[in-house]
Amino acid sequence: MAATGTNTNTPTGAALLTDRLRFALSRLSNQQKILLLMSFAAVIALLVATSTWLKQSDYRILFSNISERDGGAIVAALDQLNVPYRFNDSGGAIMIPGGRVHEVRLRLASQGLPKGGGVGFELMENQKFGISQFAEQVNYQRGLEGELSRTIQSIGAVQSARVHLAIPKPTVFVREELRPSASVLLNLYPGRMLEASQIAGIQNLVAASVPNLTASAVTLIDQSGAMLSQLKSKLMEVGLDPTQIKHVREIEGSAIKRVEDILSPIVGQGNVRVQIAADVDFSQSEQTAETHRPNTTPADISIRSQQTSESASATPSAQGIPGALSNQPPVPATAPLTQPAVPGAGPAVAPAGKPLPGQLNAAGVQAPIASVAQPINTHKDSTINYEVDKTILHTKQAVGTVKRLSAAVVINHRKDAKGVTKPLADVEMKQINELVKEAMGFNKERGDTISVANAPFTAVDRDDSGIPLWKDPEIHSLLKEIFKYTVIAAIVAYLLFKVIIPLGKTMLETPPRQTSRPLGERINILAGDEDDQPSAAETLERKLAQARELAQQDPKVVANIIKDWTSSNAS
Repeated sequence: MAATGTNTNTPTGAALLTDRLRFALSRLSNQQKILLLMSFAAVIALLVATSTWLKQSDYRILFSNISERDGGAIVAALDQLNVPYRFNDSGGAIMIPGGRVHEVRLRLASQGLPKGGGVGFELMENQKFGISQFAEQVNYQRGLEGELSRTIQSIGAVQSARVHLAIPKPTVFVREELRPSASVLLNLYPGRMLEASQIAGIQNLVAASVPNLTASAVTLIDQSGAMLSQLKSKLMEVGLDPTQIKHVREIEGSAIKRVEDILSPIVGQGNVRVQIAADVDFSQSEQTAETHRPNTTPADISIRSQQTSESASATPSAQGIPGALSNQPPVPATAPLTQPAVPGAGPAVAPAGKPLPGQLNAAGVQAPIASVAQPINTHKDSTINYEVDKTILHTKQAVGTVKRLSAAVVINHRKDAKGVTKPLADVEMKQINELVKEAMGFNKERGDTISVANAPFTAVDRDDSGIPLWKDPEIHSLLKEIFKYTVIAAIVAYLLFKVIIPLGKTMLETPPRQTSRPLGERINILAGDEDDQPSAAETLERKLAQARELAQQDPKVVANIIKDWTSSNAS
C-alpha cells in the first residue's frame, strides 16, 4: 500500500523540473548566482542591440542634396505618412528604411516633392486677376528658367543647375533691337566632367527654348567658376572635334576585332596582339568646273536659230532744166511697160538666185533695169546662232575617308605537347599574312602597310597603379563592419564559454558518491519502486545513504516527500 500511495502522489514533470532547477541553483553561491544573471542579461542586451543595429543599417537614401525648403516639406510629409527617417552624418541626405524607398518616392512625387528648388510653369496656374503685363512677363520668364533648370538637371553628370535669361523688350526700331542672352550655372557631381558635345548640347537646348536666342549667346560655367562654353569654342576653333576622334577609334577598333577574330581560332586565344592605325581625312572640299568646246567640226555644228534680211532702194536722178517745171510730178503711165515678146518662146525664167538678162533682182523684187531709177542701194543681213557646247562638273569630296591603314601583328610561339615553344613555320606565317590583309581591307594603291611578327610572349608582372587596399574607402568601411561584428561575437562567446557554461556545469555536476540516477528516479527508489534489488540488506543500506544525501542537499524536498507519505497513510 505504501508503494501504491507513493505512485499516486508522484510529482508531475513541471514540478520535477522546478525542483531540479532549485536544486541546481542551491549549489551556487550568491556571487555565482549574480554573475550568472549578469551574463544572461549581457547576452540578451547584445542580441537586442545587434538586431536593432542591423535594422537601422538597412536605411537607404531617399533624397540627397536638396534645398532646405524641399527638405522641410519632405520631412513634414514623412511625419504624415508615419515613415521613420534619419539624416546622414553630413545632414545632406534623408534616409528611410530600404524596403519603403520606392513606395515613399512615388507618394511624394504625387504631392510634387521635391520641387527642385525652383518653380516651373506651374507658377502660371495661379495668376491673380488684374495682374499687370510686366508681372505676367516676369512670371513667364521665371517659369521658363525653372523648366530649363529641371531639364538640364536630368543630365547624368549635372547635380543641379540654374538658368538666367536676359530677354530684352521688343521694339519696332530695327537699330535699337537687342538680342536675348542666357547664362547657365552647372553644379557637377564630384569627379564628373562634361564633354564638348554635352556642352554644345546644353547650349543648343537653351537656345532652342528662347526665341531669337543663338547658341553662341549662351554662357556656361561650373561650380568653380570655370567657363565651359569658352572651352568648347576653343576646342572647336582649333579643329578638335570629339566625334572625329571617336570615328577614327571606331575604324581602328573594327579592323582590330576582325583580325583578332580570324586569328584567334588558329593561334589560340591570347596568343595574338593587333594594333592598327588609321589615317582618316576629314577635310571638306567642293569643286565646280565649266568647260566650253569650240564648234569647228561641221558635222558637230548645231544651229539654234538663223535670220536673214535683204533690202533694196532706188534714188531717182535729177532731170530737166532746173526750175519749177522740172520739179513737177511725172505723168501717170497709160500702159504697162513691156518688152516685145520673142516668137516661139515661153515666159522667161531666171535661174535660181540669178536675175534674167536686162532685169534687176533685189530684195526679192525683180524688175527691168530700164524701169528702175539710178542709183540703186541694196542691204543684206544674215544672223546664225549656234548651240553652246558647255560641260559643268560639280565634285564634293566625302568626309571621313580612310587615306591609309597601318597594321602591326605579333603572334606568339606555339607550344607542342611537351610544353616547348617553337616559332611558326614560314608557310603558316604566309597564310596569316594573307588573312590579315583580307581582314583589314588591305589596299596597296592606297599605301597601306602591314607587319606580321612571330615572337614569344613574356609574362608581364601586373603593377596595380590604383589605390592601395589600405587606402580604399570601401575596404575601410568593410573592415569597420567586420570589426563591429567580431567584437560582438567575441563578447558573446566569452560570456557563453567562460561564464554560462562553467556555471551550468557546476550546477549540474554530481558528487562522487552520487549515482547517475536522476532526482525523480531516486525519489521512486526511496518510495520502494525499485525492482532489481540484489539483496535486502544492500538495498536498505543504499536507500538509507541516498536518503541521507538527499536530506542534506535539499531538506525541503525530503520534507515534502515525508509529508506526502504521512498524509497518504493517514488517509
